[in-house]
Amino acid sequence: MAKEKVEKKEKDTSFSIPIVSDDSACSMGEVKVNHSVIANIATLGAMQVEGVLGIGKRGFANGLVSFFSSKKPTSNGVNISEDEFGNYIIDICVRLKFGCELSKVASGIQQSVAEHITKMTATGVSKVNVIIDSVEIGTNEKQNSVKGES
Repeated sequence: MAKEKVEKKEKDTSFSIPIVSDDSACSMGEVKVNHSVIANIATLGAMQVEGVLGIGKRGFANGLVSFFSSKKPTSNGVNISEDEFGNYIIDICVRLKFGCELSKVASGIQQSVAEHITKMTATGVSKVNVIIDSVEIGTNEKQNSVKGES
């Protein structure tokens, strides 16, 4: 009886996962990932890097420029395109914490974004261009310095 219960548990927890392959005989259709999803993955990957305060440009002027611009809109400071091989090219605009080593944080952003996108989409990333838009005092530090001045 004990063996039967164990076998039933194994049967209940094991299941087969359908595998999507490039073989045309087994093709069930295409899977496409919208660029806005890739932008969200890139944003989440970049925000995990120490020293990143935010993604995207700030300010009223930037809002007006993007509103009247004829270019394709970016998703909150992240622009996604593809190279001739189908790999992603990511342009990400970031706001970094004052006092951090900019090149080290930018390199961390490149690695984190590329790893997250490759892991989640199984598509390569050929470039991650990091644009450092501003360096700011962190929100916690800003609140503490304001309290200290009063």
